[in-house]
Formats: sequence, structure tokens, C-alpha cells
Amino acid sequence: MNLNIILQAVEQTQQQGASNGMVQQIVLIVVILVIFYFFMIRPQMKRSKEQKKFRESLQKGQKVVTIGGIHGKIAEIQESTVTIEVEGGGRLRMEKTAIASSISDQLPDSAN
Repeated sequence: MNLNIILQAVEQTQQQGASNGMVQQIVLIVVILVIFYFFMIRPQMKRSKEQKKFRESLQKGQKVVTIGGIHGKIAEIQESTVTIEVEGGGRLRMEKTAIASSISDQLPDSAN
């Protein structure tokens, strides 16, 4: 009889330990997902929104640099494409997504 009571107590302790371990694993996974969101996903979404806003604000005559490193001045803007004029009078038509930045964004604040 004493042996049955001891075995039941051991089983209850093991079941409680297993459920505590499962809760700890779930909490750990949730913490990892939250950290992943704040350090990986959120900053990427923020950069993407900034790039989209920049591309929507492009204006004719603005000096830009493409993702390929081509410097030029915007000659014409269409819905999804931009025509830029490069040195020598040549014109290139490219997607708006190929525009990386504005040259004025790259200049230092104080040019002495």
C-alpha cells in the first residue's frame, strides 16, 4: 500500500515537471519570435516604407544615383519608369525601383 502511494506521488511530480517544461519551452519560443520581429522584420519594413516614399517623391530635374551606380538627372517620370539624362546627353529609361538615392541626400551638411 505504501508503495502505491509513493508511485502515485512520483507520477504526479513527473507530470507537473513535464507541464512546467512545456510552458517554459513555449515561453522561450515566444520570446525568440518577439526578438526576431523587433531586430529583423520591423527594421526591414521601415526601410521598405522609406524607399517607397522616396520613389514616390521623385521629381523632374532631381539628381539621382541608381542601384548600379549610374549618376544622372531625371528628365521624365512615368508611372513605373523614369528616364534619366546622363553625362554627354544620353538618356536611360529604367524602373523607379532602380533609383537608389538622391545625390543631394549623399552630400555632407557642411561643405567647406
